[in-house]
Amino acid sequence: MATASRHASGPHGSGASLEDLRGWHAFVHLARELKLARLARLAYPYRRRVVFSVVAMIAVTLSSLAVPYLLKVAIDGGIGAKDLTVLTWVIVAFVGVSLVNLGASYLQTYLTSWVGEHVIYDLRRDLFAHLQKLSLDFFSRQKTGWIVSRLTNDIDALDQLVTDGVTSLVTNSLTFIGAIAFLFILDWRLALATLTIMPLLIGATLVFRAKSARAYAQVRNKIGDVSAHLQESISGIRVLKAFRREQSDHAQLDVANAAYRDVNMRTVVQSGLYFPFVEFLSAAAVVIVLWYGGTLIGGNTLEIGVLVAFIGYLNSFFDPLQQLSQLYNTFQASMAAVQKIYTVLDTEPDMLDAPDAVDLSGVRGEVELRGVTFAYDPGKPVLHNVSLTIPAGKAVALVGATGAGKSTVIKLLARFYDPTEGAVLVDGHDLRQVTARSLREQLAVVPQEAFLFSGSVLDNIRFARPSADADEVKRVARIVGVHEFVESLPDGYDTEVQEGGSALSTGQRQLISFARALLADPRILILDEATSSVDAESERRIERAMEVLFSGRTSIIVAHRLSTVRYADEILVIDDGRVVEHGDHDELVAAGGRYAGLYAEWEATGEAL
Repeated sequence: MATASRHASGPHGSGASLEDLRGWHAFVHLARELKLARLARLAYPYRRRVVFSVVAMIAVTLSSLAVPYLLKVAIDGGIGAKDLTVLTWVIVAFVGVSLVNLGASYLQTYLTSWVGEHVIYDLRRDLFAHLQKLSLDFFSRQKTGWIVSRLTNDIDALDQLVTDGVTSLVTNSLTFIGAIAFLFILDWRLALATLTIMPLLIGATLVFRAKSARAYAQVRNKIGDVSAHLQESISGIRVLKAFRREQSDHAQLDVANAAYRDVNMRTVVQSGLYFPFVEFLSAAAVVIVLWYGGTLIGGNTLEIGVLVAFIGYLNSFFDPLQQLSQLYNTFQASMAAVQKIYTVLDTEPDMLDAPDAVDLSGVRGEVELRGVTFAYDPGKPVLHNVSLTIPAGKAVALVGATGAGKSTVIKLLARFYDPTEGAVLVDGHDLRQVTARSLREQLAVVPQEAFLFSGSVLDNIRFARPSADADEVKRVARIVGVHEFVESLPDGYDTEVQEGGSALSTGQRQLISFARALLADPRILILDEATSSVDAESERRIERAMEVLFSGRTSIIVAHRLSTVRYADEILVIDDGRVVEHGDHDELVAAGGRYAGLYAEWEATGEAL
């Protein structure tokens, strides 16, 4: 039954299968799912301009439709009747219609483009703002290239729809309806004769729309795959070159690129079959009108001017059909893009502030984890009933093997995630009951991989506090030990860093990130493996700054290299998501437990100072 249904032909030999019709109905259903209504709401703030643009479109349509009728009057009432007065008035009307068309065309183009560009601007702004609200879990699940494709390729796919597409939809729809009306007004017999080709036209249009709907959805998927692969390859170019995987990566891109090419070619083939067929039907309609109209003229039941005007309105009948069908291509691509954009916009942030959340102010810096269990994936906890307290102003180190749960503690403290069970508190406040912004104003995190933004060294250091002046930046730079190195750069603090800070060494980038953290002057400072990637000289510079960095604030050090834990007031050993030991360095070494083993392993590598 399923096979028979897939290949059952539709009426008039159109070949429209039930699957094709289901695809068309699915598309209609998709359009009804408020995607277009939500998009249209973006134009509401510009409704006055929208109204004026619609008025201009109506003026353009009416002035265009007037031309064949004026031609009919000129031929039959002026030239045929040899009446120069009628001919003169027709010429004046032609000039007036042309001027109206000129002014209205400019107005509609300007207004629709203005509204369209503002809608695209608002949509991209709203999408980016929404992305910033989403949790880290969303970004860990989605490829960066996929996300960027939503902000670029999919938004661009809408640009043509909301600028040229809307104008084309309104003017061609009005022209099509007006042309039908004038065809029947001029001569109902010729109009009915023209309609004999409509079954073929409707059948071809249904088949084209059903097939192109699926094809354009695939186009949006494939361009997303290409963008994601390109972004990943460019980001990982060093690794690709180091492992000589350029050819393999090129081959993978070829597969994705070829798939994108093939689905694009499918849309080209469909358009290449449909539009010439419509042209053929248009020519057939003219032949029918010429033959039947000539017969009527021979019988003195039709005037020549009517036949000329009728052929003019035939063009106004078929041209809009072709334009609307071409617009349908744009519409399909845009609908696929809209669906993907709203897939992101409909993703609910799972780390929203509670309705009764309060600002965290007057922070002393006491941190507590109370019976905390946490799992990234349900049923697979990485922390098990962890309870610990870090007194305000103290420095605590978290050590343990990779995957033990150290960084997870940091993510919970920064409220990138909420605990599955238990609570994380600062000064006795459950973090779920305070605003995220006020919490993070009290936090500074120095990650393992320091990320620098495009701009100057000065801009990167004061990223955490843009209001800081150059003197404040240089003061913290001296404390951290980065001032001398920055002054040695070609333009000093005004030196432009490349994307990600790739022109600087790992140690230099990390020192800049330390200066950035210190400039923020947080109550809670977190060093998340902050010295694991730096050289010995950079680490010594950082260690010299530790005393200043830790002074007067709660500090949490996550470390594999155990040299920095010497500065901690207490060391917590985490193993398999549990705190298994705590104490200072000497106590833990003497206890001969897990920490003593870690320290012995680290010492054996020759890294111990």
